[in-house]
Amino acid sequence: MAQTFTTETGTSDVEAPATGSRFSRLLTRLRTDRGVWRRGAVLALCAVLLALVMGLHGQIPNRYGNVGSLNETFLPWFGLVLLPLLLAAALWRRSATALLALVLPFAVWLDLFGGLLFDKSSGGGDLTVASHNVNAQNPDPVKTARDVAASGADVLALQEVAQGQGRVYAKALSATYKYHSVQGTVGLWSKYPLRDTRPVNIGLGWTRAMRSTVLTPKGEVAVYVAHMPSVRVKLRAGFTAGQRDQSADALGKAISREGVERVVLLGDLNGTMNDRALGAVTSQMRSTQGAAGDGFGFSWPASFPMARIDQIMVKGVEPVSSWTLPRTGSDHLPIAARIGL
Repeated sequence: MAQTFTTETGTSDVEAPATGSRFSRLLTRLRTDRGVWRRGAVLALCAVLLALVMGLHGQIPNRYGNVGSLNETFLPWFGLVLLPLLLAAALWRRSATALLALVLPFAVWLDLFGGLLFDKSSGGGDLTVASHNVNAQNPDPVKTARDVAASGADVLALQEVAQGQGRVYAKALSATYKYHSVQGTVGLWSKYPLRDTRPVNIGLGWTRAMRSTVLTPKGEVAVYVAHMPSVRVKLRAGFTAGQRDQSADALGKAISREGVERVVLLGDLNGTMNDRALGAVTSQMRSTQGAAGDGFGFSWPASFPMARIDQIMVKGVEPVSSWTLPRTGSDHLPIAARIGL
């Protein structure tokens, strides 16, 4: 009997292997799987809110508990912590909507802090300055003094010099710095002569700020040393920064009246450059870290730095480099910068 062989042309029960690139398959899924767009609406809303909080941080009022300043103090962490968490959640949910919404806060964060991700330091410079809140409870002030002196700074500012410790620091630093002055709880040490040294009244009733003219080989530089009042976060009162804000205004007025063209501010301002409450100072000076630093330069707390509340700021000079120094016996990290005169 003759047999007729025919060829089946229908589809088989076994799926053919997927073809095309992963990207093309992803695009196909985005077109056909409506679930990837429907899922993650809450995550997308959170992403938009995060973008608004960062982008409009200056519009958040300080009227109640100084919440605006508190937000600005830790503003970089919105991107360093919250963005990765939202991204991980969006990927876990397989939500295209949430992933697309995350582009907005990511762009805002890069606009605010993207410049700090790159090393902007360069060589050269004429003067190295350093600043350190040494902590009144420092268990070994002598070692701390020697550690910061080893940085090679030509001019060194110390804050929170406890009563009776001025002599301790002066003795420990005498081999490196020929000139120094301690005013209240702040002090200035210099390899170059000091002139017109005096306290600066920042409205506290005791001295926590000073200024002096440093006679460098390249000419006069007015150096201010300041330690703004501490701030606290309290459950009922919120971010208690009123006294600091008033002192910052007083310091800003003093600097604006300065007769020397080149000015350097070294100190613990208990606030970041983003904090609008320090505007009286930050509006007229440049941060060396922002202009010529590498990274965020967080200085506090020393055990796990989360904010740069210790500042080196300048006007009339050019920042060349800026960095943090190794940890000492203080709860703050020392900071340093090199500037061109």
